[in-house]
Amino acid sequence: MCGRYAASRRPEDLVGLFDVKLWDQEKALPADWNVAPTKEVYAVLDRPVRDAGPEPVRQLRALRWGLVPSWAKSPEKAAMMINARMETVHEKSSYRRPFAARRCLLPADGYYEWVTGGEERKEEEKGKRKRPRKQPYFVTPVDGSVMALAGLYEFWRDATLPDDHPRAWWATCTVLTTEAETAPLPEPAPGSAAAPRALADIHPRMPVALPPDRWDAWLDPARTEPEAIRPLLEDLPTGRLRAYPVPTEVSNVRNNGPELVRELPAPEEETLF
Repeated sequence: MCGRYAASRRPEDLVGLFDVKLWDQEKALPADWNVAPTKEVYAVLDRPVRDAGPEPVRQLRALRWGLVPSWAKSPEKAAMMINARMETVHEKSSYRRPFAARRCLLPADGYYEWVTGGEERKEEEKGKRKRPRKQPYFVTPVDGSVMALAGLYEFWRDATLPDDHPRAWWATCTVLTTEAETAPLPEPAPGSAAAPRALADIHPRMPVALPPDRWDAWLDPARTEPEAIRPLLEDLPTGRLRAYPVPTEVSNVRNNGPELVRELPAPEEETLF
């Protein structure tokens, strides 16, 4: 899954990287090292601009993470819709329409994933109700490039508010996920010989990160048939990511700063597996 990620790149850098033509400099988002559900995040999307003709324009926009379907009666479950499984996204009522017409890319430095500590697992196996400690890992491109997470976006109208209210319209998004890679990590995670050697050792799911040669096709709103879209999510290149343990402070959403992605020489939970 993808429940937390880091997004520290300046909007000016994203504009150049993704060939963005339109963005609101007055609404720039600050660097965020602990992006959590319901926060605003940057998204790259192709969409026509009102009163500027039908041609789509590459835009950098701030969206709220946690998709609210256009038909929803309220946004209460947005925090539960931060991920959509790529295997079934074209079939689900909440995602089917945005999958066909409203796809985006969510720039990230990398994402966090947690592994339950071995000693705590043993206690649970004995029947003791003890909340497991979890070691966070940061998964990031080996070459330091930006991850372009495949996402969907949607608009929701709050019928309880007048048209001119700033909260009348919600623009929300979700991240697509896939089965985690089982291939060995190009750089083994620090720690003992029992440390994770593949992303699947950390968690069975992972976000879909699209390579640059698929960005334009993924964002193209003219590509509406599932048969033309789904192949963009398949047969992705492997070996692009590394994973390493980071401080457990990232588990608290109130913590934020570059120290959260500091690489530890070993997991804080020694008996991790």
